[in-house]
Amino acid sequence: MPLSEQGLTPSENNRKGENSSRFSRRVRLARAIALMALLFAVAGLLWWWSYPDKPGPPRAETVIVDIPKGTGVAGIAHVLTGAGVVEDDIRFVLLVKVLGASRRLKAGEYAFAPGMTPRAVLDLLTSGKVVQHAITLPEGLTVAQVAEVISDGGWGSREDFLRLAADPGILARSGVEQITAEGYLFPDTYFFAKGTSLQTIITAMLRRMDLVLAEEGVGREIIRIALPVSSPAPGEPAVAPSSLLFSRHEVLTLASIIEKETALPDERPLVARVFLNRLRVGMKLQADPTVVYGLAKFGSPLTKGDLKTPNPYNTYVNRGLPIGPICNPSRTAIAAVVRPSPEDYYYFVANGDGTHYFAKTLADHNRAVSRYRKKRLSNRE
Repeated sequence: MPLSEQGLTPSENNRKGENSSRFSRRVRLARAIALMALLFAVAGLLWWWSYPDKPGPPRAETVIVDIPKGTGVAGIAHVLTGAGVVEDDIRFVLLVKVLGASRRLKAGEYAFAPGMTPRAVLDLLTSGKVVQHAITLPEGLTVAQVAEVISDGGWGSREDFLRLAADPGILARSGVEQITAEGYLFPDTYFFAKGTSLQTIITAMLRRMDLVLAEEGVGREIIRIALPVSSPAPGEPAVAPSSLLFSRHEVLTLASIIEKETALPDERPLVARVFLNRLRVGMKLQADPTVVYGLAKFGSPLTKGDLKTPNPYNTYVNRGLPIGPICNPSRTAIAAVVRPSPEDYYYFVANGDGTHYFAKTLADHNRAVSRYRKKRLSNRE
């Protein structure tokens, strides 16, 4: 039945239609707003979720960035933006917050490859895998020369390094029962992060030497060094093998002398045998490098007076080994002490070409010395 037939007047009927029309418009508006909100939400999600794995700004090379200690999230984002690692985008800070990584970001130098995504950048910053810088110690340096390498590399002052290299606590913790680290800093290439302390650097070098000694069979106890013998020539009597007892400190002391006497790895077991033979029978070592070290006369030729000058390192004056190492020896020099040559030599002299002539008798040695002197005089003319 029509509404008009239910007692509604025409005006009331019109108002009813208008209300129905307004309701329909409201429904359509609400739907439109809801649709727009959904579109904005989808766009927002796309804006957010596409960011973490979006490649960073294009660059040709890896860039190293230093994140200072105490830098906040916004500060880190600013540093990375300035270095071209990430875009200037609020989403990087939001990503850090959402992932709860704020307290896991670590200071230091980082190497960022071209095109790293924000997620990869953040993973690197929380990993603490900072850039490592090399320190190379050539074989045969003294502690003072090592200090120069450290100072030149910007790791600390020469004076601070020498002070710590004689610190009783640092030495004792590394098992060095001496007053200095001379001889105990292993020549090698080390890698450290920027800002690493001198104490950490020295400790690493001391522990590396301890490891190398152990690998070569030199522990903290007295070791027996066997002196093997070569097969006798026809008609000669066989020579009985012998041995010497050495402490770890004595091994390093002799190894340091061998290090300075020859740079040729193949000659080091021969030089070791000469010195071990001399120690066994009580002969003086008569090693020039010990005189150089004792007088700190580096780079200048020795005089006859130098050879007669008493000091704890002069093996022309004193019998036996000097009181300690004269440099930091290499593995090959250490191995030569532990495993010397079977050749029963007592003397050696330079050939003038970097090699040496080894002799078993003094007469043979003197002839070699005479030949060397004549050769040297001939070269001067």
